[in-house]
Amino acid sequence: MLTARAQRTLETIDGQTLDEMRALRDETERFMLRYKFGMDEVITKLSILREEFNQTHDYNPIEHISSRLKSLDSVIEKMARKGVEPSFDSIRDTVTDIAGVRVTCSFVSDAYRIFELLTAQRDIRVLRVKDYIREPKPNGYQSLHVIVEVPVFLSTGPHPVAVEVQIRTIAMDFWASLEHKIYYKYDRQVPQELLDGLTDAAHTAAELDTRMERLHREVHGAPHAASAASAAGAPGSRARSRDIAV
Repeated sequence: MLTARAQRTLETIDGQTLDEMRALRDETERFMLRYKFGMDEVITKLSILREEFNQTHDYNPIEHISSRLKSLDSVIEKMARKGVEPSFDSIRDTVTDIAGVRVTCSFVSDAYRIFELLTAQRDIRVLRVKDYIREPKPNGYQSLHVIVEVPVFLSTGPHPVAVEVQIRTIAMDFWASLEHKIYYKYDRQVPQELLDGLTDAAHTAAELDTRMERLHREVHGAPHAASAASAAGAPGSRARSRDIAV
């Protein structure tokens, strides 16, 4: 329901302008819908892997899969911070995390295993890898980030869509969730004491992952975790020939 002021404003707009506004609205919806479909494609691939492990293996490396689609307001705000005009082409070329999928695993080696299994699929193209497990951020943040491009087949033909996939352990995910809540509560102006505590907690989480990985190897004989860079360049890996920057 429009307010009286909005209704009066709308009445002053000529028909041609209204048609242009509707066309822009429709084009924007179609643009964002492609990212939703791309996100759904990646979720389906990961869900198939999880179901296969449940049915045919004695161990499933995927604990949880979640997703999120940035709002149009968030995309425009990000473009403004980058100083880039928010056109569809510039958004497509500049913002690679509109669609995001998060995979939570039990162990560090699982994260790299899921990375290899996902990026080995023929219709997946790896655009960029940031291995924050091998090289954590200064605040202790750890996660494996990979930007993949997946084709979305619509009535107008195939459309390549970028999707950000974050793969992390349960401990890493717990820490990242706490950090997000703290930054939100303090509107990003977090006291230094809390920042120091978060960094210390990140180190504790990393130590826990190391100990759990060691126990996991003793029970299952799992191989040592390799970095995403070495996994991507390993013989026989499809990701070897793709554009990868760590």
